[in-house]
Amino acid sequence: QVQLVESGGDSVQPRGSLRLSCVVSEHYYSDSDTCMAWFRQAPGNNREGVAAIDSYGNTKYVGSVKGRFTISQDNSKNILYLQMNDLRPEDTGTYSCATDDLCPVASLIPGDYGNWGQGTQVTVSS
Repeated sequence: QVQLVESGGDSVQPRGSLRLSCVVSEHYYSDSDTCMAWFRQAPGNNREGVAAIDSYGNTKYVGSVKGRFTISQDNSKNILYLQMNDLRPEDTGTYSCATDDLCPVASLIPGDYGNWGQGTQVTVSS
């Protein structure tokens, strides 16, 4: 069973930056057809795909974060990152990482992922 542990969430002011990390319990996403992604969920809202990356390094972002967020991975350390710049109040939510090994292209659809972390809270407020 793959385990994912997120960290890096915090409370920041608008226009601030955070870097989230997700440690994966095994050398996982170097295999073909593997995707990893970040999702977020605010109270009262559905879970939303934020950024995804596949085993070929292709990335995908939801429109509201393009140009502000960057997803990356460190294969040697089994870590997935999400660099978040120019944060806005609407970025507030619980951010979770997810993986799946039947995912040939980067996907922002929650149902495409079978392994999930517990999440880390990001709050953007003045």
